[in-house]
Amino acid sequence: MASNRYYRPELDALRLLAFLIVFIVHRMDFIPIDPAQHYLAYNLCLLGDFGVPVFFLLSAFLITELLMRERDQVGTIDPGAFYARRILRIWPLYFAVLFGLVLFGHFVHGAGPRDPRSWLSFTLFAGNWYISRFGWIPAYPVNPLWSLSVEEQFYIVIPLIARFAGRIGLKIVSLTLLALSYVCVIVYARHGFHGFSSQWTNSFVEFQFFSAGVLLSLFLRGRVPSWHPALRILGILGAIACWFVASVHFGVQADTPQSTVLQAPIGWALVLVGTTLLFLSLLGTPERFLPRAVVYLGRISYGLYLFHALVYYLVFDLGKARLSLLCESLHLAGWRDGVGTILSFLVTILVAHLSYQFYERPFLRLKRRFTIVPSRD
Repeated sequence: MASNRYYRPELDALRLLAFLIVFIVHRMDFIPIDPAQHYLAYNLCLLGDFGVPVFFLLSAFLITELLMRERDQVGTIDPGAFYARRILRIWPLYFAVLFGLVLFGHFVHGAGPRDPRSWLSFTLFAGNWYISRFGWIPAYPVNPLWSLSVEEQFYIVIPLIARFAGRIGLKIVSLTLLALSYVCVIVYARHGFHGFSSQWTNSFVEFQFFSAGVLLSLFLRGRVPSWHPALRILGILGAIACWFVASVHFGVQADTPQSTVLQAPIGWALVLVGTTLLFLSLLGTPERFLPRAVVYLGRISYGLYLFHALVYYLVFDLGKARLSLLCESLHLAGWRDGVGTILSFLVTILVAHLSYQFYERPFLRLKRRFTIVPSRD
């Protein structure tokens, strides 16, 4: 087994940042913001949806990087070992959360999916297609799992392409999927948008971010930007600006897009540029600028992502009466929403930490048996 380790702590920081902006936008599902009174705050919070494409691009970049290093080091790629690594990293917590929610939903209305078709779809990693067909599931805590379905669909094919077609094959497939994504975007815009749109949960639309991650890895070949910190900050601000323009002026929004045929491809291109720019702005950040707590929270971001919607539901829905009593007892009745948000964040961290330390790590240790190029986990 090769010992050349590939690990970049700044990408854990990026994971945390992606989670935080998703956490912010999902807060709006429980604490709505009036866009008429708080236009800027509403639209900035809405950008949190674009944290999911950040996860997609980052995942594709790392997977491609590790597969290409494996090919360079041992002369081939072992798809079986790849699938074993992904299964041990993704499935234990994913299925624990999914079936835990299914069980919970039988005792608490709205806590978990009740329709067997819905949880069967998520079991087969087709949850995003179920949502595309029927809309968001009334059981709120399960909805964020749609993105795992898209990732698993990507994981099925990439090691096979990498092994049998190499770098050239990966480039051709990535460029083809990138073009297909924009064909889908235009088709959606031609049909118009009336209420819920399946555009956001359509794998072929989201594959543009996986394609970008693959192409970035192949283009950089292990190099990282050596940008000045000021330039990195400008890059982050530029990414936010791209997202803001895409959302506000070109109508690219997760639930209720409003793009014309001309606006749609431009808007999605801005989302892609912003996502890429954010990634490059953090890639290569010196470790001295990365607090250990930030890196660790990024390390457990998988648990943070899977648990946060459930915690929000417990705090702001099931526990809203107790939350109000707590705030009154602390003389913070006027700060209920803020207290609830902080409480949700801290509880999510606690649950994700316990999950990582006592449930996920045994599977991660087993995963090392199938590892060719060691990474973080």
